[in-house]
Amino acid sequence: MESILLIEDDTTLAMGIEYSLKDEGMEVEVKYNIKDGYSAFKEKDFDLILLDVILPDGTGYDLCKKIRKESNIPIIFLTACDDEVNVIMGLDIGGDDYVTKPFRVKELISRIRATIRRNRMNNNRIRQEDTISFGSIVINIRENRVIKDDREIILTPIEYKLLLALAQNPNRVLTRTQILEKIWDLSGHFIDDNTLSVHIRRLREKIEDFPANPKYIKTVRGVGYKLSCKD
Repeated sequence: MESILLIEDDTTLAMGIEYSLKDEGMEVEVKYNIKDGYSAFKEKDFDLILLDVILPDGTGYDLCKKIRKESNIPIIFLTACDDEVNVIMGLDIGGDDYVTKPFRVKELISRIRATIRRNRMNNNRIRQEDTISFGSIVINIRENRVIKDDREIILTPIEYKLLLALAQNPNRVLTRTQILEKIWDLSGHFIDDNTLSVHIRRLREKIEDFPANPKYIKTVRGVGYKLSCKD
């Protein structure tokens, strides 16, 4: 049984989501503000958090950043704001998905299960391997850290997920669709080609010696990207 923490201040919407999720066999705990939501997160182990962006005592973004310092629990943002800037900000600070109100309940349930499934698969991989190395770069999977030449490289959560997806498929070309599916396990309909290209560019700027002539993250024109592990 999936255990869900729902943090949403719209009581009518919260009741509707709670009813629908319980009808699907999920366990749901509802909180209406950041303070109570964070307390619930600290007191109990959940499989996923549904987090409203605008709350009475702050923003879901603030709570997400706070939680990310302690846990990799999957977080899906719920919001009425669907402009790309807010979507990318939510993903950059550690959100796993972003659902815009109003939404279809069946789609929300599908996204919840897909996100939980992906998180469990990632946890299984972490138990099987501690690090991935290529060139002068080491990815410490257990600690979510990236080291280059004995110096830690600070990546955003989405940059880290992107690098890990490529590193777990060395020398293999991943299409843009495959990359999005590996990161979000969804269609990635809110991420266009230009946005993904921006994340690739930023990642190259952090890990490559010469970003304009990348050694590791190669572009395969018309297809996608691959992580080259050849010296």
